[in-house]
Amino acid sequence: MPHKTVIIGGGAAGLGAAGGVKAARPDAEVVVYTEFEDVAYSPCGIPYVHGQEIPDFERLFLATKEQYVSVGIDVHYETSVTGIDTAARTVQVTGEGTVGYDTLIVATGFEYADPGVPGGDLEGLYYVKNIRAAMEWDKVLDSVKRAVVVHATPLGVEMTTSLAHRGIETHLIDPNPWPLADMADADIMAPVEESWRELGVVAHFNTTLKGFVGQGHVSAVATSDGELPCDLVVVATHKTPNARLAAAAGLKIGSTGGIIVDERMATSVPGVFAAGDAVEVPHGLTRVPLQGLTGSHAYAQGKTAGTNAGGGSRAYRAVYVPWGTPAGKWVIGGASFGETTATALGIPYVLGQAQGISRARYYPGVKPVKVKLLAEPGSLRLIGAQMVGQEGIKERADFLAMAVRHGFTFHDLSTMENVYSPAIGALNEPIVVAATNGLEELRTAGKL
Repeated sequence: MPHKTVIIGGGAAGLGAAGGVKAARPDAEVVVYTEFEDVAYSPCGIPYVHGQEIPDFERLFLATKEQYVSVGIDVHYETSVTGIDTAARTVQVTGEGTVGYDTLIVATGFEYADPGVPGGDLEGLYYVKNIRAAMEWDKVLDSVKRAVVVHATPLGVEMTTSLAHRGIETHLIDPNPWPLADMADADIMAPVEESWRELGVVAHFNTTLKGFVGQGHVSAVATSDGELPCDLVVVATHKTPNARLAAAAGLKIGSTGGIIVDERMATSVPGVFAAGDAVEVPHGLTRVPLQGLTGSHAYAQGKTAGTNAGGGSRAYRAVYVPWGTPAGKWVIGGASFGETTATALGIPYVLGQAQGISRARYYPGVKPVKVKLLAEPGSLRLIGAQMVGQEGIKERADFLAMAVRHGFTFHDLSTMENVYSPAIGALNEPIVVAATNGLEELRTAGKL
């Protein structure tokens, strides 16, 4: 009998895991169970179809169902796994009964945190996740005049911009004083808020959700500042790990609610691996457990889990979290953490900042780029960065995450080489300028 791996979940982690198993052991039997109608699509693209930057949902599909069959991956669609028996190495599957495995990968993804307010059962509450549901909601958006987005999470930020682009009067409510307050600094988000105002978005910060109001269908959102009439609500609360099956099976769960895994993505139970939004992984500097990262993290974790489940060898390192997203007319991003998080964790830092440009100042289309760098006092080792601009943010975030990982200092960054070509890069790279400014401030203060 061939080695059999069962994978619960058909998202980025689950499909990455399936590919990892087949790469490590081509003759393995790989079975994937998903509750949804599809796999192999990008849910991260859904807000951009709603905003009409992407013309149709079909472009979000990355592979056909036939392609998975052709490489020997058996996907069971619209099928639920209801239990795991790790001692017997079996799972309970609706409509199939007891199914055995040699290795198991749990990639059950995330759920949106329950808002915990009255009216949660009303129609018109949209949780952005499944592409088939999104297709139906997109038709609804054609008749929506006014929408409310609940919470300025990464998805909430994207959907706020997308709904405004769609021409819908959009209100955003969040209990924090600025958007993405758990991860981004106020000065980084300030240009985003200004651009939202230009788009007609009304943001309600320091505002608490009290309930959803309506008779059958939502007609308003009740907040600490009063009611906001609406035709639709996008509920973009924080992602929480869907680890119920894992917990019931006796897998160890961490402080975030995610499944605890080691660098092989192995759980506390032999033969069981886990990956994606259902797990927690450590931050490379602080060792604080993190959960609910990006699709690229989920896919890489899945590859690692699958490779090891298939008998290969692969390690997943602690994360330094390069991130970025469009917001209003800007792109925001960073690596590791910014001032807000450092302050909350009691991590001392020194700062280097620069207001730079993305191309030569005389080249058409030149855009502003603001860079903030955080370094450890004394060693001046980079520990975090945040940026706002209109191009080049993703590439800088990727580089700066590696710079944090490998211990680059302000001295290293101040003297680094950079591409200068008028159409694609300025003479003075903003990262270099930020590091140089940080050093100069320390010299001026007599601390260097």
